[in-house]
Amino acid sequence: MTRPSRFARRLAAAAGLSLGAACAALTAQAGPVFYAAQGPDWGRSEREAFYFTDQGSRIMPLAWMRALKAPDGAGFLADGLARYGYIQGENGPAADIPVGFTLAPTKASGDMIGMTCAACHTRQIEIEGASWRLDGGPAIVDFQAFLADLDKGMLAALKDEASFKAFGDAVLGEGADADARARLRVEADLWSKRFHTLVERSLPHPEWGPGRLDAVSMIFNRLTGLDIGEGEDRLIPENIAVANAPTRYPFLWNAARQDLTQWPGFAQNGTALLGLARNLGEVYGVFGDFQPQKRGFSILRLNRDYMKHNSANFDGLDKLEDLIWKIGPPAWPIGLDSELVKRGAEIFGRHPSDGGCNSCHGIAPGEFRLTAKEPLWKTRLTAEGTDDAECKLLGRKVKTGMMSGARIPFVVDTLGDEAPAFTVLKTAVLGAIIQQKLGGRSDVESIGEEVLAELAPEQIDRDIVELRGAFPELLAADPAAESTPGQDACKYEARVLEGIWAAAPYLHNGSVPTLADLLKPAAERPESFSMGPAYDMEKVGIAAEQSAFGKSIVTTGCDDLSSGNSRCGHEWGVHLAEEEKRALLEYLKSL
Repeated sequence: MTRPSRFARRLAAAAGLSLGAACAALTAQAGPVFYAAQGPDWGRSEREAFYFTDQGSRIMPLAWMRALKAPDGAGFLADGLARYGYIQGENGPAADIPVGFTLAPTKASGDMIGMTCAACHTRQIEIEGASWRLDGGPAIVDFQAFLADLDKGMLAALKDEASFKAFGDAVLGEGADADARARLRVEADLWSKRFHTLVERSLPHPEWGPGRLDAVSMIFNRLTGLDIGEGEDRLIPENIAVANAPTRYPFLWNAARQDLTQWPGFAQNGTALLGLARNLGEVYGVFGDFQPQKRGFSILRLNRDYMKHNSANFDGLDKLEDLIWKIGPPAWPIGLDSELVKRGAEIFGRHPSDGGCNSCHGIAPGEFRLTAKEPLWKTRLTAEGTDDAECKLLGRKVKTGMMSGARIPFVVDTLGDEAPAFTVLKTAVLGAIIQQKLGGRSDVESIGEEVLAELAPEQIDRDIVELRGAFPELLAADPAAESTPGQDACKYEARVLEGIWAAAPYLHNGSVPTLADLLKPAAERPESFSMGPAYDMEKVGIAAEQSAFGKSIVTTGCDDLSSGNSRCGHEWGVHLAEEEKRALLEYLKSL
């Protein structure tokens, strides 16, 4: 008889199971999911609301996605997108809709399928066969494969009359008339033209790999490439650049408490309004509809009915931000060595030159925000000689299309025919929020630029004043400059490390698989590793052996800091003795 593993015995103790039940859970093909403890404010009702609350994303009509085929010929939604790593959830809107996907009813197209925060920020890891759910954790999903296959599926459905007939029969029913089929063809052709342009121009080689994506580039590409063109298709293809600066998904627990957020720290944070600004930009990146119309006399020189052309769900975004405040860091699930934790805490608190971490990653008071729910935590931006590809994105310029001439007095200067993509995003996000805030005022139609420009900042609504600092202009690294370790041009946020054990791989770009590897010099870190949900509880991070995806992340060294995949930098604690490293890891598990 095989002796139960040490983990099975520890799991039994931690989960209150008999040893037999723990072993059964570890060996079952479809065993139970264990939910990590994430604080007193986080339970089943909060979890389900987080999983399925609509934020305004609109990928396509649900009937279309159900009618498309996956690469193996099965229905695209037949496995609930599990092949890409998306997680099956309880009490979702439909059996084939995974965690983080939403349905929104429309008159014209029926239910629209979209994405919400949980698609990218819910993690399920495997520890010796047992599945553990970590809400707010970095998703282990292959988003690039999802995008590529969705594009291929639609192209295949439209390639010839026979293929389109099968697609039309599935969407409309075999008895649909010729007019309905003709309308479907026009709508599907336009959708495919736009989506294929995005996919063809954006997706990089090598691939991001599971657990990573270049979110900033994809937001820029979606907004400036697909939404602000002046033609019927609204495309500006030349605004779409290869998204080759991947990062790992950040964890959401304690995210609302930071005074700055986003990896390069380009968003102020900590209040409901600033959270809305952060999240609205994310909606534009995951298929939110944004279609500004020109109008000469308005705050933004955009249409007064701006919100009628914007799918953002402001109520849903507010609800999701409230939920994010409630998600606590996941507790280490299986017990700790208290003496090692105590020793590790002492090491953590040392000066950085002696291997300590607290001065960058400890909790410290952040910026004061009048409307914050709770005191905020300081988010430090530090230059650690890490990959600088994302920093360089912030200086990218694009054509402004329909948004040429737009401005927000006291907030954003008038856009020319070309502007930084970051400024276009800032104008779109803050403009939508301001128009939504002003939308209930009786004088909204008369508040043109001339009127607003005469007001002093203190006369403007407090909300607008707060939004002025939402996206501070940061010094972007020169996209053409070569980088060397240690230069100060590129800084990233140093997060508080609560729950860090659950957030592998490490560094902002996910180039280091475990915390144990991060405590090695860059030259000794793995040059490649398989990515998947199997977890190594000793090294704390991604296990070497994976059964999902069959894909690896290949990293570069310090000679290529702009690859998007460099494992260079952050060489703190690398000179600690092995016993000290073991103690530090044990302490990090306890946070």
